[in-house]
Amino acid sequence: MVHGHDALPARLGHAFTHPELLEQALTHRSYSAHNNERLEFLGDGVLNCVVGALLYERFPMLKEGQLSRIRANLVNQQPLYEIALVLDLGRQLRLGEGEMRSGGASRPSILADALESVLGAVFLDAGFEAARAVVLRLYAERLDEVDPATHGKDAKTLLQEWLQSRRHGLPAYELAGTSGQAHAQTFRVICRIAALGVETVGSGASRKAAEQAAARTAYDRLARR
Repeated sequence: MVHGHDALPARLGHAFTHPELLEQALTHRSYSAHNNERLEFLGDGVLNCVVGALLYERFPMLKEGQLSRIRANLVNQQPLYEIALVLDLGRQLRLGEGEMRSGGASRPSILADALESVLGAVFLDAGFEAARAVVLRLYAERLDEVDPATHGKDAKTLLQEWLQSRRHGLPAYELAGTSGQAHAQTFRVICRIAALGVETVGSGASRKAAEQAAARTAYDRLARR
């Protein structure tokens, strides 16, 4: 039995009629040939469709290119990884011994893929509307925070523009550490804005993704001031 398995449906807001689908969604290829890769493919399509439809409904004034950029920022690996952390997916994954020893349960790529697989499992279990409801629940806060004025700009760009418009210096990014094997590392980066006394940390499957995560936290903090 997957640790914490029973709590996940409550966090998702979906009770599985076929719980074996959820078990498959939480099974990495290192654990079994009956794994979550096909469900990941399906969940990726469901997620893109649902988020695209939600943005289309919410922002009738935006053009196709703007909608595409915003959707890309919402459905890429980093936000999926962050949502998976909130759901505590890492503790519930079934991983092979090698992946477990190398920190696979906290690896952004594995967690992001697992979340897409879970969405695919919900779709197969109860259909599109059920999957849509889960995506809306998981993404509600992020959708509410979408600012159409930024037209899908990435976090580092937003942070730089915010600082430059107030005549502050650019942020400094420092690699704080890496974990995992060379082919599947997790990076931790510190974003420092010395003049404002701001320091944030971000994690990601690449240094670039970690920098974006740290910049997002810094931007969100400064925008609330």
